[in-house]
Amino acid sequence: MRIFGKDGTCAAIFLDFDSSVAGVDLVTSEVRAVTSWLGRCGARWIEDYSPNGGRHVYIPLQERVTFSQARDLVEALGTRYRSLDKTPHQNLLHGCMRVPGSPHKRGGHQELAMSLNAAYDIARRPNAVSVWNTMNVELAREISAVRALRLEQPLTVLPALEERSQQVLQGTGRMSRPMLQLAMTGLYDVNRYPTDSEARQAVLAGAAAAGLSVTDVQRRMLQGHWPGLASFYVRYPSRHRAKALKDDWANAVAYVQKTRTSQDGKNNARKNPTSQPSTQGGGFTGSAVSLTPDAEHRFIRTWRNALRLKEPRYEDSRNGLARRMILRALGEAAHMTASRFVEFGVRSVAVATGLDHTTVATHLRALRSESEALVTLVESGRGTKGDQYMLTIPEDVKPAAEDLSWRKGKIHALRPVFRELGLPAAFAYEALEHSSVPLRSVDLIRASGLSRTALGEALEVLAAWNLITRGKDLAWSIVSAASLKDLAERFGVLEAVVVQLKKYEHDRTIWKEWLTKRAHTVAELLSPTDDYPWEEFEGPPDDSTLAHMAFTATG
Repeated sequence: MRIFGKDGTCAAIFLDFDSSVAGVDLVTSEVRAVTSWLGRCGARWIEDYSPNGGRHVYIPLQERVTFSQARDLVEALGTRYRSLDKTPHQNLLHGCMRVPGSPHKRGGHQELAMSLNAAYDIARRPNAVSVWNTMNVELAREISAVRALRLEQPLTVLPALEERSQQVLQGTGRMSRPMLQLAMTGLYDVNRYPTDSEARQAVLAGAAAAGLSVTDVQRRMLQGHWPGLASFYVRYPSRHRAKALKDDWANAVAYVQKTRTSQDGKNNARKNPTSQPSTQGGGFTGSAVSLTPDAEHRFIRTWRNALRLKEPRYEDSRNGLARRMILRALGEAAHMTASRFVEFGVRSVAVATGLDHTTVATHLRALRSESEALVTLVESGRGTKGDQYMLTIPEDVKPAAEDLSWRKGKIHALRPVFRELGLPAAFAYEALEHSSVPLRSVDLIRASGLSRTALGEALEVLAAWNLITRGKDLAWSIVSAASLKDLAERFGVLEAVVVQLKKYEHDRTIWKEWLTKRAHTVAELLSPTDDYPWEEFEGPPDDSTLAHMAFTATG
């Protein structure tokens, strides 16, 4: 059955956990986790299972929600649960779910995982609006992340959006293909239309320019031909939707007439009537966020300020130092790809930080679960792709981070030589590297975030290998003639890194072969007893190696 109605809304959230992703065991554990979360939110749900081990969780809602609201929530949950298939909620026209009792394509039927009476009671008394609001509050950070990801990657379903030659402005009754797609699907390029209000005004302006009447538009909405446009008006009570449409239509007609009659070259030169006319609010309240490489580098430098402000919460311990280095590795990768979105697996980060990949996985889980976290998991790794993270500036330090001056120089993950010299030496060297003047020990404690004991030992190690020197004023500075790379070669660290890279390359080969064997089949009972060597891997080996980039900046 279809998830969304003709008005572009849905009466329930459908969660489809797919056993073909990583087996029945993962589906079982993730369904247990999501139902536990729903219980904490005060929600009630219906659950069923399919013959191949997949499971469905249905969350009935007292009040219908729009396509975009439902999609945001399901995509946000998808960042937490790897086996959750988000695609049914990403297609307004064709998103469907197989309900309990339906025949399954592999034989058998969908079967309830609860009594029929219990399922009927939940369907008869759906979840209140307060439960929906609680779920959104719980997922606020993940929802923000998936929205930001869509902002960086404009939708490809509207390839002709910028082709103004396709716009028909002579009242022929034909609208452009992009505007028809927007009206039918409700999907739009957020770089062009920041909110639903701008998107719906663009559709109405296109319809007015094509010679349609407001009655034509209303009929298409009511008959279900334009569910995307209809979904933009769900925010209004039903008795006010007709008036809102008429007000928007008046604005759209006025905008098109002004565009056609204006003789000002700046305002008239082949102006596109779907460019962003005024909304009912009397103008735009925001604009699309610029995600050009320059803008991204500026964001990353501000994020580095936030990292400096947040670092005192990490204790001067092995775990604290490791997490600080992992954050630096992600920051370095973000700079090198010119994007706040980082898609590298735990093995890549392990090479860049000198840690074991299982340790990296543990620390990443801890980092993304922190309150006011510096990183957010956007999407779990699938196939040969690693987990995708987004650098996040916590709200509690955002004003201060934006006011701070950017720190000069690059951000580094663990450079090879410090695999031998240790993490405290790496942080002490970094503090001196970013300082324009020599620093005394008391200043280095604050700049490096190390304890007095750890800093003292680190300085002794660095001085012993002639990487730093102490002046007559007892202040420390870097020896410019020293080469970290030469010292790493002397220690034989580079050979150890090569061994680690080869091991992980072998891991990837095994993983790809395992995926290839199952490229055209669905594993019905995939479990730790299958032929995939689960004991050797705690997650899919990533396909990219951060170290290949990191070494280019090592000197």
